[in-house]
Amino acid sequence: MSKADGTRPRVILAKPGLDGHDRGVKVVGMALRDAGAEVIYLGLQQTPKQIVAAAVAEDVDVIGLSVLSGVHVDASRQLLAACKEAHLGDVAIVVGGTIPPSDVVRLREMGVRDVFPVGTSIDDLVSRIFAIASED
Repeated sequence: MSKADGTRPRVILAKPGLDGHDRGVKVVGMALRDAGAEVIYLGLQQTPKQIVAAAVAEDVDVIGLSVLSGVHVDASRQLLAACKEAHLGDVAIVVGGTIPPSDVVRLREMGVRDVFPVGTSIDDLVSRIFAIASED
C-alpha cells in the first residue's frame, strides 16, 4: 500500500506519559510496516517536545499516540500545542488505546484526526491511517 502520490507514508508512534505497556503499539507498528509504511517507534515515556522534534527530523505524515493510562486528552492537548508551536499543521495526529466513547468526540474537536479505541480492527486502523497520510 502507498499514499496517493505513490510514496510510502511516514508514521511516528509514541507512548506519552508514564504508560509502561507497549505491546499494542508495537503490533500497530508492525501492521503499518507490513502494509508499506515507514514506521518510527519512539518508545515509552515520550514528551510532546520529544515527539515533535522527531516528527520534524523524520518529516512524517502522521503522529500516533498510544495511551492506556487515561491521559489521552491531556497528552493530545499538549502534543497539538507543541505541533502548533513547531508549525506542524500538516502533520495529522491520531490517538489509540483505552479511549472511552465519550472522549472520542472531544479528541476530534480538539484537532485529533482520528481515534482508535481498544478493539479497532488492525485492517481498519491501517487503511484509515493510509488514507489520512494521503490527504493533502
